Formats: sequence, structure tokens, C-alpha cells
Amino acid sequence: MHDIRVGAAVCRAPVRSVQETLRRMRRWVRKARDQGADILCFPEMNVTGYSIRHQIREAAEPIPGPVTAALSELAAAGNMVLLAGMAEKGKRGGIYASHLAVFPDKRIDVYRKLHIAPPEEGLFTPGNRLPLFEFKGVTFGIQLCYDAHFPELSTAMALKGAEVLFFPHASPRGSSKEKYFSWMRHLPARAFDNSLFAVACNPVGENGEGLSFPGVALVLGPDGRVLAKCLGKKEGLLVVDLKKRDLTRVRAHRMQHFLPRRRPEIYRLQRADDNRKT
Repeated sequence: MHDIRVGAAVCRAPVRSVQETLRRMRRWVRKARDQGADILCFPEMNVTGYSIRHQIREAAEPIPGPVTAALSELAAAGNMVLLAGMAEKGKRGGIYASHLAVFPDKRIDVYRKLHIAPPEEGLFTPGNRLPLFEFKGVTFGIQLCYDAHFPELSTAMALKGAEVLFFPHASPRGSSKEKYFSWMRHLPARAFDNSLFAVACNPVGENGEGLSFPGVALVLGPDGRVLAKCLGKKEGLLVVDLKKRDLTRVRAHRMQHFLPRRRPEIYRLQRADDNRKT
């Protein structure tokens, strides 16, 4: 891993206001560029807005499409990787909660949410790929909101080489302080258990469909400790340097880096009836 500077945006993400959102994103890209960010992460489905109503199908777009074209121009102008979310219209009619990795050379890749939360079932189709991305000598992965509650996913990404995991959220209700403490129950474990950096962000304000989001962003080190956080009712940008030395210090410590000593052949997942036979 090389040193890298990342940004996490806490911003409004109204539903079906794509052009307005893209205009506002230009401002965040300029701010992140002025602070030297290499990667800028936006919340889950920030471009189309997060919705669990079937009308979100009207805002869904294919990839590539007009949204990806606009984001490619923004990434090139900012000379950074943009991680931005949208409702994606699949080739077979399904709708994905997708997060784009848009590179300054206009390359585009996509992560589709793997674990569909109960309120989203019947609306969103789960993805089936576990991609990783690379930029400026850093390997990173993306997980969307509910995905973060499944420890195996973070471990699988770490075993594939992830050094940083981004966790864009669209998590409504409660105050930013309450959301922060909710995240602190599981996100530090994702970082600590897998010896990697974790970067999370959430929208702020109303989405226009009755959901209110508490603004919060959080960056964790590979030892699970908080490097920086941003809480409040206003939009904001959290910019943090992720240092190679911090990752190396943890992964070189024989009592703090656990992945090399896993024994998955012992604790492979079994059904309950299999366990009764042993």
C-alpha cells in the first residue's frame, strides 16, 4: 500500500433529483480536489437518491448511461476516483443498488449490493460479484450499508488483497450521534479483524419521500481505532490521510494481524443437522 488521501462526503441525496445532485457533486469534487483527495466517496445511491418505493425504478439508469458519463467528466476534472451510488437498471429488468468506481481516466467499474436489507426485498436484486479496485498503489473494496453486518464479506475482501474498505450508507432515522454509536458496534470490528482501513459515510437531511438521514462520516485505522469522524445536521467533507506505515505496523505485528493464522478447514460453515452427526 502507498499513502493516500481519501474524502468522505456527508451530503443531501434527494430522490429523483439527478441533475441537481450532479451539480452539487461538482462542488464537493472541487472541495476535495482543493484538499488533495485521491478518492472521494459519496453515500449509497446518492445520485438517484435512496428509496424503498417502487417509483425508484423511474430514476434507475443502465451502466453505462447518462449518469456514468457525467461522473466520468467529474472524475477527470477532479483528477480523482469518485465512488458514487445510484439505482442501476439491469439488462434483465432488475434494479440494483450500485456503487460506481469512476476513475480519472474515465474507466468505470461497479459494485452491486450483495445483501439486501429486509425493507429492500422485492425491489432490489442482489449482486453476485465481489470486485476489488486499485488506484495509486492502493487496493480497495466497497460494501453498501447492510453489507457491513456480514463479517465474512470483509474477510473475503481482505483475503483478496483489500487494504481499504469503503462503506457508503443510506441509513435513516435517529441522530448523527446515535448513528455513530450504532456504527461503532460493528465497523471497528471489520477494520480490526481484517487489519485494514475503513471509511464510511451517510447522507444528511430529507430524501423527499419521508426518510430523514443523520449526517455522519467515520474513518477507522487497521487497529480498529477512530482516525476521524464528522457528525451533525449539516453537509460536510471529511478528508483523511491513510498511511502505509499504519497498515504495515499492524500487519507486521504477529499478535495483531490475524488473517494469516486462520484455519478455515476447521470452522467451515455447516448446517445444524451436520453438526449433530459429529
